[in-house]
Amino acid sequence: MQDRLETMPLDALMAEAAALRDAAHGRTISYSRKVFIPLTKLCRDVCHYCTFAESPRPGRSVYLSREEVLAIARAGAAAGCTEALFTLGDKPELRWRQAREALAALGHETTISYLAEVSALVLKETGLLPHANPGVMTRAEIAALREVSASQGIMLESASARLCEPGGVHHGSPDKHPEARLEVLRLAGELRVPFTTGILIGIGETRAERIEALRAIGEIQARYGHVQEVIIQNFRAKPRTRLAEAPEPDLDDLLWTIAAARIVLGGAMNIQAPPNLSPGVYQRLVAAGLNDWGGVSPVTPDHVNPEAPWPHLEELAARTAEAGKVLVQRLPAYPDYVRSPDTWFAPDVAAAVRRASDAEGFARGDDWSPGEVVLPRMPAPRLAAADAGLVRVVDRAAGGTRLDAPDIMRLFAARDADQAHVAAAADALRAAVSGETVRYVVNRNINYTNICGYRCRFCAFSKGKTHEALRGPAYDLDHAEIVRRAEEAWARGATEVCLQGGIHPDYTGETYIGICEAIRAAVPGMHIHAFSPLEVTQGAATLGLSLRDYLARLKEAGLGTLPGTAAEILDDEIRAIICPDKVNTAEWLEVARTAHGLGLRTTSTIMFGHVEGPLNWARHLLALRDLQAETGGFSEFVPLPFVHMEAPMYLRGQARRGPTFREALLMHSVARLVLHPHITNIQTSWVKMGPEGAALALQAGANDLGGTLMNESISRAAGTQHGQEFAPDRMEALIRGIGRLPQQRTTLYGPPPQEQQSRSYGAEELAPVVQTAPRRKAVA
Repeated sequence: MQDRLETMPLDALMAEAAALRDAAHGRTISYSRKVFIPLTKLCRDVCHYCTFAESPRPGRSVYLSREEVLAIARAGAAAGCTEALFTLGDKPELRWRQAREALAALGHETTISYLAEVSALVLKETGLLPHANPGVMTRAEIAALREVSASQGIMLESASARLCEPGGVHHGSPDKHPEARLEVLRLAGELRVPFTTGILIGIGETRAERIEALRAIGEIQARYGHVQEVIIQNFRAKPRTRLAEAPEPDLDDLLWTIAAARIVLGGAMNIQAPPNLSPGVYQRLVAAGLNDWGGVSPVTPDHVNPEAPWPHLEELAARTAEAGKVLVQRLPAYPDYVRSPDTWFAPDVAAAVRRASDAEGFARGDDWSPGEVVLPRMPAPRLAAADAGLVRVVDRAAGGTRLDAPDIMRLFAARDADQAHVAAAADALRAAVSGETVRYVVNRNINYTNICGYRCRFCAFSKGKTHEALRGPAYDLDHAEIVRRAEEAWARGATEVCLQGGIHPDYTGETYIGICEAIRAAVPGMHIHAFSPLEVTQGAATLGLSLRDYLARLKEAGLGTLPGTAAEILDDEIRAIICPDKVNTAEWLEVARTAHGLGLRTTSTIMFGHVEGPLNWARHLLALRDLQAETGGFSEFVPLPFVHMEAPMYLRGQARRGPTFREALLMHSVARLVLHPHITNIQTSWVKMGPEGAALALQAGANDLGGTLMNESISRAAGTQHGQEFAPDRMEALIRGIGRLPQQRTTLYGPPPQEQQSRSYGAEELAPVVQTAPRRKAVA
């Protein structure tokens, strides 16, 4: 392998490396938006090329104070950074009296102890994720920093011990001995720390020694899987150093090393080269096989290479696009690690990582969360065209072909021109299938109880049975209040009441039957859209009936259709985390299948943006598609972005803060494509997306605006800021505002009675609701 790499023509080497990179990373080139915090510039080593390390100076602080650290971190957070990179010299207290005295004044014995304290402070006070780069560490020091950092790092620089001999650049620098640095790398692997390393080229090593260093890194990575990135850093000669007049590696040498690193370490490795050290040749670096630009700061200079300014992020994005790639912001830990937070991070760090990440494990990219009012700016695509492979996947889906999970995940990964193509194709398919009409139903939500014996970790709506367990007022509506709300809804033009509630421990199957009978007796023309598969399963079990027999009784009592909620994610891997005591995937699907067999149609939903990812989304969509191909009983598909604000698992640091806006739009687009031709109605939730967000979803594959709701309470309990009713005149103004035609519908997509339509416009204000206090006995 060594001979091949050293003798292979550069163009061929780069082509092989780029192909490996493309197969693993697609079109993305990542970077971390960070702020650099030079905790101390004292160091016990005397590397012959370094200008970062300084000697103590009278009147100058040896360490940044806690306040100075926080000020830099807060400036970074305000500028959209997600990483706080601590740069510092190696063990200065072992060389400098001033360092020992300063540490003692700060209440510490070692630099790394102080680093751990300020890292914890930055994490807590700013939300920035610390990356610690303090040099050679003991196992205990690595473990201590793991509690307060998202990643750590040490540059191997070289595997050549001869560079530590007299005349070598590392002579007099005990912390630069390769064996000491490789031991740090190994210990970090044992402790499961996402770790950065790399080599410095042009400091006297040979190409063979570079390959030796890369292979040493690869051997440790093969054992522990924790090396998240390898930096190929080119030596830059600096004034006032012993190597001030030394030649720098030329571009071909840098390109050769990047390509060799890719081939030695494989396609999946993240290979980085700092862009500020090679201005003007970004496309060439991309062509050599890198997939990351490293840390770029909009706030602070590169303290290690202060003569090399950072590229402006807009310029970096533009140059990356010219190379045919999409610039994507990441966190200090890469996506593979972010997607397994409990494995790779301490609990407090894992919570912060979840808050900062999107479903793929990159940085969120926008500050929007479902239920918020202000939408993020949607940047125009930089790439000239969509990827040819993605176009083929989209074409197959639009033609009705059942995609497999990897292809669906590819659609969910679409960014820039690829995302624009997915959205445009979905909208074109919507127009072909559904035309230019956007439909909605005038309805009322009636949540008959918020008392629930289940403990779904995402739910901010349900309450415990006893007063002590409550997070707010509990209620259990009596029939009189349920009927009053149904009658009022009919008088305001509604054709549907949607009924769902908690699983009250006193309820039986007769409870749900009684609710249907009461509504049908009072308002015989009202469509009853009620009871999720969980409620149906619970009701059947309490009566000792089969699903079929119980659903038949509900239908006889007046049930018209079922909402497809309680689905969350139809993947038991995720359900075990978010709702372990709820119906599993097979049970949910069986309720829907049985209902369809009885002529009871259902909706279908997905709740996304919490702990799951694109693979789980793909499995969910395929489960729905396959059942619809079998039964034809789903009337629509409704993406429900997770509203995090009051969700217990978010408050405990166990979930993301909902999908990003990009992901929320993509769910509508990808669903349109993946579910075609079986599910033809894709509904957008104005409660979760907001009216403006819903309008954009209607231009990205959706064709239905859902219901006016009148009394939406579940999402409001979770923290959404959008109103509880979206009146028909406002809905129609929104629909016309995007050049489409509004049309009221019934639950089953038929025309509502003209009298009801007339009543729905300019309806009187709703009377105050009465939340009946909990009762000891079940409603019957």
